[in-house]
Amino acid sequence: MIKQTEEAICPDLPVIPEYTVMITDYGAVGDGVYDNAQAFHQAIEACAKAGGGKVVIPPGIWHTGPLTLQSRIELHASAGALVMFSKQFEDYPIRMSAYEGRQMFRCQSPLDGEGLEDIAITGSGIFDGGGEAWRPVKQGKLTESQWDRLIHTGGVVDEEGLWWPTPAARDGKENLARIEQTGSRNPQDYEPVRDYLRPNLLSLRNCKRILLSGPTFQNSAAWCLHPWASEQITIQNITVRNPWYAQNGDGLDIDSCKYVIVENSSFDVGDDAICLKSGKNEAGRLLGKPSERISIRNCTVYHGHGGIVIGSEMSGGIKDVHVSDCTFIGTDIGIRFKSCRGRGGVVENIFIERIRMRDIDGDAISFNLYYEGKAGSGEYQAEAMLPVTEETPVFRNIVIQDIVCSGAHTALLINGLPEMPVEKVTVMRSAITSREGIVCRNGKNLTIQDMVLRNQDNPLLLFHQSRNV
Repeated sequence: MIKQTEEAICPDLPVIPEYTVMITDYGAVGDGVYDNAQAFHQAIEACAKAGGGKVVIPPGIWHTGPLTLQSRIELHASAGALVMFSKQFEDYPIRMSAYEGRQMFRCQSPLDGEGLEDIAITGSGIFDGGGEAWRPVKQGKLTESQWDRLIHTGGVVDEEGLWWPTPAARDGKENLARIEQTGSRNPQDYEPVRDYLRPNLLSLRNCKRILLSGPTFQNSAAWCLHPWASEQITIQNITVRNPWYAQNGDGLDIDSCKYVIVENSSFDVGDDAICLKSGKNEAGRLLGKPSERISIRNCTVYHGHGGIVIGSEMSGGIKDVHVSDCTFIGTDIGIRFKSCRGRGGVVENIFIERIRMRDIDGDAISFNLYYEGKAGSGEYQAEAMLPVTEETPVFRNIVIQDIVCSGAHTALLINGLPEMPVEKVTVMRSAITSREGIVCRNGKNLTIQDMVLRNQDNPLLLFHQSRNV
């Protein structure tokens, strides 16, 4: 059934009229200094008024503020084009967006659009989000000389040894919570925490027919690419790069979207690389838009907290997903499922095959229902069974096969909930070299077949509170 689903996934491509404008026609200067925000705006506006078409960015270094995209527009970054987004926080208006599983006020994304149809970003140029101006940095992730250079650029260090660009960014979490408690829908009320509201590099919300083909997207302030509540999405031949230490430096977050193909792309990022989400807790359940009908194939991940990740924000559900022919090198976890009590939602009908992994720091394959927002798998918590409610996450009907992993800490980890075990998981035809073998707690109706395990530590298999294995 899942393979038939993959064949049925063929997103409609955007329809872009045969009309072209150059940003240089509107006074753009590619010297890396001139502010081209007005030129970009005028070029996009002129193209939209003509009924749509292609806005071409020629070779050069193009400094600009955030760009508001429009329907029936293709933004084409030519080879040799480097778009450098502003590092001045005041250039980014505060507006309603979506982040970490809920709708909330954020600074406008450098590449931003809502309620659009037929949008394309193409070419072989580079879009750089200037993320180093926004992101906090953990001292432990830099060498001593790197840390010294960073703190001498300015900013402040908090009590936990985390560098922030400004005091307002450092205090932003606490102050944001106070503002949100008032229920304010006025963007002006959020100005005091502007420095904390880091934008995703690309945010496309409630859009149809999206194409990302060719460019490099890098150095985002938060997540790199975030389509939300959108459909008919094609992502191909792109490169996504963030520093390995980038806080919240996800590569691609497909969030409450349907009919999606991701193929022939590479990721080297600071958090989860390719991630499927559908909202967090009550907000996700109320939105009720699952991520579904998704195919991911022929992609490479060089660094990330997970190669392919489902969760932890999955409260609207994730289903009918096919992942194939990918390579993960040096990720914290390879194939990663994560959630926790409170989420609710159902993850089902997931088919993953022909994945190659090397030098995985944690688990080659991981199901962790005790995820608390920390890197790695998290610790299993032996505790009493709780009642099953709408807040109980469900993971079931998952097939993983033809996996080769050369080096991991644990071959397969399943940490299910006592009241809702991870159910109907099949892992077969795989060879994994790891320190530990299979660790399964609270699993039900599991099939492990034709596996070759080479591990250093005993026991090879550890099962606890599991049934029908």
